[in-house]
Amino acid sequence: MFKGKFGRYTIAFLILGVVYMFMYSGLQNDQINIIQGFSAWTNAATLAPMTVGNLVCIVLSFVYGTLFIKIGPKKTLIPCICLSALGCLGLVAANGLASVNGVDLASVAANGEIAHGNYTLYAISLFVIRCTCMCFQLSGFMFASNWFIRYRGRVLGIITLGSPLFSVIGTSVMTTFISKSLNGDYRPFYVGITVVLVLVAVLTALLLKDKPEDAGLYPDGADHAPASEEGDQDGDVASVGEILSMSKTWVMIINFGCFNFIINACMASMVAWFTHLAVANVDMVQKGIMADMFNGMGGLEGAGAMVLFVGQATRWLSVGAILGIPLSFLFGVIDDKLGTPIACIALGITEFIPVTGLLVQKAAVQSTGSCNVPMLILWGIGVACMTGGVPTMNPASVGYAFGRREFANGQRVVMSLQLIPMAFSAQIMASLINSSNDISGWILCYVIIIVGILFCLPMFKWGDAMAADRDGAKK
Repeated sequence: MFKGKFGRYTIAFLILGVVYMFMYSGLQNDQINIIQGFSAWTNAATLAPMTVGNLVCIVLSFVYGTLFIKIGPKKTLIPCICLSALGCLGLVAANGLASVNGVDLASVAANGEIAHGNYTLYAISLFVIRCTCMCFQLSGFMFASNWFIRYRGRVLGIITLGSPLFSVIGTSVMTTFISKSLNGDYRPFYVGITVVLVLVAVLTALLLKDKPEDAGLYPDGADHAPASEEGDQDGDVASVGEILSMSKTWVMIINFGCFNFIINACMASMVAWFTHLAVANVDMVQKGIMADMFNGMGGLEGAGAMVLFVGQATRWLSVGAILGIPLSFLFGVIDDKLGTPIACIALGITEFIPVTGLLVQKAAVQSTGSCNVPMLILWGIGVACMTGGVPTMNPASVGYAFGRREFANGQRVVMSLQLIPMAFSAQIMASLINSSNDISGWILCYVIIIVGILFCLPMFKWGDAMAADRDGAKK
């Protein structure tokens, strides 16, 4: 895999693939925690463009898959990277900051009224980012499927390390950097992201090709075409109707629809959850071990309710995510060695970890006025399993069901429909938390995980579509 010409393409893709997943994870979801931490707008206002974007992405996922089939992932991805870069500059220009060095920057006099930056520009920019950054992930999956068969799981396991890596660097380190080094001004941070995105677009254009055949090579660096594709014709693909008529399509829509729901429900509601814990248990917090910090931040009237526990949660999230990053790669190894169905079930079981890590914080705050640190670390490990494992096993399961030639065709249908429950997950959890029905919300998450695991069981009956070329992976 790492030898000769094929090896050079492999190394380039593995590096860029990690960057794709890192940027996707941050720009798709996690960055909202950064914006909410320093913005003058309410949590609901900052989240609204992303919610709309989630709905539009249901259609865009299908559109991107169609473009992969028609013009290839490379020509689809590069314009999306450039549009995301423009969106980041839009967030800078929107200037939704609450303050920098204690000086209110966002509130300006506008026709006698107080306006907080340019919310319209912010909403458009975040919407554009949300809609285009999804292509980073889908393109990474497409490149991996085109170039690797025997090593499919392990390659996906490597590139998807970028997602939990953002949980380490983005959620805590970047927030701390913006707070301490930039004095709460996230604008230089987004300028830096813009520069990185432009560089990634250039490197993608120079270093990658859509499939190994475009470079005179074969998948996995083999010296022959895949045995499982003998007799297949390039243009001979199933129609959308045929894909939808297959029971395996609906199995994957449900199982990974459930698993993706949990990721978004946990990550996007994190700020709302820990803010709610501080507000609902303010009396205990004020006399607990974090009372001095809480009161020093102004308590409920100041930043104490949001910053205190959110800061504690993101700090230990990073620790747990570091411990959990190898686990996310492990799913790819299990996929190659033991089979995709077993790896999917193992992934589903790990999704109980982050939900439990968040749920138990309620009892901890109620009794001690502080979060339970060991369970915060466990929550971080679970996040690494989710944000690395789901992106690894989702495309692996599509490849398992449809094979390499039908991958884009299956992906555009399966993943677009998976996004429907995911699009509403953050709002559902935030609504339940803010209405004090939080326990019902976490129970709902448990039920959804169980449904996802149960819908992995039919996969044992299918057999790998690329079995003729995958058997060597188990040796």
